[in-house]
Amino acid sequence: MGDDRFWFDRPVFVTGGSGLVGGWLIGQLVDAGADVVCLLRDWVPQSELVQSDLLSQVRLVRGDVCDQSMLERVLGEYEIRTVMHLAAQTIVGIANRNPCSTFETNIGGTWKLLEACRRSPCVEQIVVASSDKAYGECTELPYTEQTPLMGRHPYDVSKTCADSIAQTYAQTYGSPVAITRCGNIYGGGDLNWNRIVPGAIRSVLRGEAPVIRSDGQFVRDYFYVEDAAAAYMHLAEQLASDPTLPGEAFNFSYERQLTVLEVVEAILRSMGSSLQADVRAEACHEIRHQYLSAEKVRHRLGWKPLYTFEQGLARTIEWYENHLTPSPSRTLRFPAARAARSA
Repeated sequence: MGDDRFWFDRPVFVTGGSGLVGGWLIGQLVDAGADVVCLLRDWVPQSELVQSDLLSQVRLVRGDVCDQSMLERVLGEYEIRTVMHLAAQTIVGIANRNPCSTFETNIGGTWKLLEACRRSPCVEQIVVASSDKAYGECTELPYTEQTPLMGRHPYDVSKTCADSIAQTYAQTYGSPVAITRCGNIYGGGDLNWNRIVPGAIRSVLRGEAPVIRSDGQFVRDYFYVEDAAAAYMHLAEQLASDPTLPGEAFNFSYERQLTVLEVVEAILRSMGSSLQADVRAEACHEIRHQYLSAEKVRHRLGWKPLYTFEQGLARTIEWYENHLTPSPSRTLRFPAARAARSA
């Protein structure tokens, strides 16, 4: 789908490189020949960015997306032309417990980056990763890009605000920014184990029943990470050629409704497990029924996914099997201490 000629030697700034989508996006950008500059706040050795040995192929900047002076320095010194803004606090439970840090990163980080871009004459395209959670809860389904942004709980509100701020910079200052709204992104490299896909796969690999915090009937829109990365690149390419795109938002989706329980059952089937889900019905402050229409991006930008849900799930399971299954040749660093604790 991508145009490698567009990306060849192009200076691209990616925030959130150690996150789920960030590692896969950087991998695709490197494959396309881009000159990638990655902003990294925390060192995560298990991330796709590190596991795939991408660090040796990018320029690494250590810092926080809320540091506007640092952002301006990076954009200027590296003559960045394309910005991919993925940095965010993405866990709903953490947002409920600690809303301030979520607001600071998701809202403050977005306006500080966009302001830095506004002051940087080299920047030509900006893709801001929003979310279907920016819509909040709406009774009219599926959500289209005309659905009002009405988040009510901390994480949803942070995405609503960041999304609106991106539109503000496009409309008021002419910033070349467009917005992606994806569903629940899943795939290898997700280290947030309280998310249903990585948590369920890890449980099965350990021989434990996968835990579902809700009643299992919450409906979501699941979107494979390699498709998400390719979608962000596709949108940036279109921004470069279509002057009407700044300020526009696009839903990316397989347009398929799945309950949490159906996802877990699909994982169990794919892994040949006879385990059953442990449904605890404890979740609160989460939207019950949410899925997206991708009609706009299909018709306007000619987008189509690279994978089906099942294909993405198979690739995801393979990633975790490769990374979480102990190797026979692996030795304990402190066998005596392990033995003493077990005694």
